[in-house]
Amino acid sequence: MSETNLVPGQNIPIKTLPNLRDLGGYATGDGQVVRRGVLFRSVELGRLDDQDLTRLEQLRIETIFDLRTAAERDASPDRAIGAQEIVLDVLAGDDQSAAAALPEIVRNPEKAGELLGDGRGAELLRDAYRQLIELPSAKESYSRFFTELAGEAELPALFHCTTGKDRTGWAAASTLLFLGVSEEDVYHDYLLTNEQLLPALEPMMAEFARAGGDPELLRPVLGVDRAYLATAIELMKSDYGTIGGYMSDGLGLDDELLDALRSRLLSDR
Repeated sequence: MSETNLVPGQNIPIKTLPNLRDLGGYATGDGQVVRRGVLFRSVELGRLDDQDLTRLEQLRIETIFDLRTAAERDASPDRAIGAQEIVLDVLAGDDQSAAAALPEIVRNPEKAGELLGDGRGAELLRDAYRQLIELPSAKESYSRFFTELAGEAELPALFHCTTGKDRTGWAAASTLLFLGVSEEDVYHDYLLTNEQLLPALEPMMAEFARAGGDPELLRPVLGVDRAYLATAIELMKSDYGTIGGYMSDGLGLDDELLDALRSRLLSDR
């Protein structure tokens, strides 16, 4: 499967691994470009069928970053693809987070109505994005993510949570922002999740409807919204000033490590 002809953010079509895309190809403000074929994002790997597993192996992934909670990993273990697995439990400090509780919510229409009705779903997600900046477990997890990417982790690497949109979305957005990609391109990449993930979730929404739920309740939590990512970016700037401040002061990464991260993930045009 060749990556060379893909435009930035283009879906890599593996049916049982929706929302799979290369972070590479985006231009930076100083004239460089994010390297292709070294860093990928996706949903969790537990639903990969045999044919798609073979297709994924063509990307030659060497490292998997799993951003899920222990409960999520136990419920749907990743299929092994011969890569090193690094577990980064972003939400270990809050097991009630909407991002972690999503599978349970969508199985229970009555509970979903209580939690998500009257705009509460969108507010739950905004709260979840604040946690991605503030939770100690989030800081620890994203710090190790970047530390490993800067040196020890073998590339190419793939990172994911369960649906590959919130914890994964912040990992992607903060990576691209740090590398110098414009905010508008970062939002563009983030919002591609609605095109690449939501169609794959239609069976889940149909099952929810058959159980008596209103599928429209689920859209704010199954998809993404510019306001969700904006919540994290604005809080990051409020707390740390810039993405560089977040990386150094928030995540404790020193200049040598950050230079190594740039070297590994950027190339000249």
